[in-house]
Amino acid sequence: MGGTEAFPELGAHCSQPDCHLLDFLPFNCDSCKQTFCLEHRSYSAHNCTKEGLKDSRVIICPICASSVRTVFGENIDLTLEKHMQVNCDPNNYDRIMKKPKCPVKRCREVMTTTNTYMCKTCKLKVCLKHRFPADHLCMSGVKTREASLETLSQNFMKILSQRRGTECASSSTQAGSKIGSPASQNVSAH
Repeated sequence: MGGTEAFPELGAHCSQPDCHLLDFLPFNCDSCKQTFCLEHRSYSAHNCTKEGLKDSRVIICPICASSVRTVFGENIDLTLEKHMQVNCDPNNYDRIMKKPKCPVKRCREVMTTTNTYMCKTCKLKVCLKHRFPADHLCMSGVKTREASLETLSQNFMKILSQRRGTECASSSTQAGSKIGSPASQNVSAH
């Protein structure tokens, strides 16, 4: 029990044997549940016997590249050996460690966080070189492009026919007869 005569519940004495300092803002160790002053609050400062109980560490398996949680007080080699006997999948290594490449044909660009682009129309992840729909053959972009080309072609033919005063959709025989007509063969010489 700590505190002063006026406030006996205020503060607590440090549990470190060589300290016993009255601290008005004591720390409770979450592992050993003892009370410590500011100087002895860390696990290493008060030589906590239950230090590793709250410790959460993992090691990476060299065979399958998955993370393996270590057990407090157990040898790391023993933990890895148990993992290799029960949960280790060598096929997982390629899946985790293989870096993705740009899916565009003949592109060998390795995809990283800085050079990856996700197309907003087809949701395909491509490298920055192929970020435009025309470069990665975006299916939505191709349909839109074909539709716009068709509309452009129709508009062009309509304007051309208005200019010439004829329908472009007329048969080629009619067009051939107009070209070969005597009116088109009149040439004036000056």
